[in-house]
Amino acid sequence: MEFNASSVQLLKINADSLVLPTGSQLENVAKEIDEALDGAITSLIESGDFSGKASESCVLLNLNSPFQRIILVGTDGASNPQKMIKAIEAGASAVFKTPAVSAVWAIEGLAEDHDWQASIVARSTMTAAYQYSGTGKNPEPKKLKTVTYWCANKSDANTANQGLNYGGAIGNGMNTARQLGNLPANICTPNYLAEQASRLAEGQVNLTTSILNESEMEKLKMGSLLSVSTGSVEPGNLIVMNYKGADSSVKPIVLVGKAVTFDTGGISLKPGRGMDEMKFDMCGGASVFGVMNALLETKLPVNVIGIVPAVENMPAGNATKPGDVVTSMSGQTIEVLNTDAEGRLILCDALTYAGRFDPDTVIDIATLTGAVIGALGKFTSGLLSNDDELADQLLISGTKSGDRAWRLPLWEEYDKQIKSNFADMANIGGEAGTITAACFLARFTKSYKWAHLDIAGTAWVSGPQKGATGRPVPMLMEYIRSKTVSELSLIHI
Repeated sequence: MEFNASSVQLLKINADSLVLPTGSQLENVAKEIDEALDGAITSLIESGDFSGKASESCVLLNLNSPFQRIILVGTDGASNPQKMIKAIEAGASAVFKTPAVSAVWAIEGLAEDHDWQASIVARSTMTAAYQYSGTGKNPEPKKLKTVTYWCANKSDANTANQGLNYGGAIGNGMNTARQLGNLPANICTPNYLAEQASRLAEGQVNLTTSILNESEMEKLKMGSLLSVSTGSVEPGNLIVMNYKGADSSVKPIVLVGKAVTFDTGGISLKPGRGMDEMKFDMCGGASVFGVMNALLETKLPVNVIGIVPAVENMPAGNATKPGDVVTSMSGQTIEVLNTDAEGRLILCDALTYAGRFDPDTVIDIATLTGAVIGALGKFTSGLLSNDDELADQLLISGTKSGDRAWRLPLWEEYDKQIKSNFADMANIGGEAGTITAACFLARFTKSYKWAHLDIAGTAWVSGPQKGATGRPVPMLMEYIRSKTVSELSLIHI
């Protein structure tokens, strides 16, 4: 997909489709277009065929204009970033329902920040273009090839071009994460992920990849991680991707993504209903791949290390049993009360390993608990952190990107629930499962600033539209980009 910004006269731009976000009260460019069409848009509004409500869309054809079609997108009520993003996503989706090959977006009065607005246009276009492929009949390629973002002023067009490049990279990163998440577990194994990580680094100056196999992890005494993979014929891997965009003296941001390529629950076997969706239990790791892909495109001047512990959790005669005690890389012992609480067992060793990079911050991303869905539903990721500033920055990044999170507490009262009579801790607690899971991880992150994102509710959707979402790639990239300036930018929209 080719993106560009232009400030030339709108009606002289060579495109077959015009995307025109507008409310019921026509203003600025929408008013000018309506006048050029002899009031065609006004007639649609007056007849009730187009109300202008946020995210509504309508296609006008056979018009006396340079465009074959005009796609109206409602903006009334789009008064905050989330609703603005939804309106732009609706427009991007509407474009792909037409045979458009080239489209120009003319947005005025929605957001003042052209960098942000253009980035959402590009991101939404890329994610709307995504089609799963790889197992079965490959879909027909999308027809849309070029997207132009129109601005009235040349200076705004320059700003918009930056946003288009950034947003397109985010969209590609999300699609990378979605494709990995959507692949079946008999293809997307721990070794497959390792191969993809090595392939991502091929020919790249700024990215290197290393893979630790089970024998190397055994030497590092990663007994907690290895206790999960032991029941599977698929060997586990610890994937380390190192993006160097800044001087080596700049401390890295470390992302740790849980990648259980299939989770049966182990000996604590899950019920069969819906178990197919446990292929999505590697979406935390997939999001790290998505971020690395986006970093290679944006070339942000930061250092980021992605660590992906990749395993398969299966029941077998040699699998870890409830009541077993394992020793983590940190030396702390863990009583495994439930083998279906395996994500924290692989993350704790990866988090200990992260400490060797002397990180600026560490963020882990995991489809960790069903409890987070009970607390926040499928709309919002859970956020827990041992550092208030880091938590605030992630919350702001989530709001700005439309990829939101909500902070939950890490209090001592919850930590006491993972007490064990036979080890330093148990791998499950009592109530508040999302919080006690984070309390478990917090015991391995005391030497650095750390945040935990529980994406069990946001990493994929079920039902007829079943598939990975690519979240939280937008939030993570917004946070990483914020580290390239002296302080996190406020939302100017």
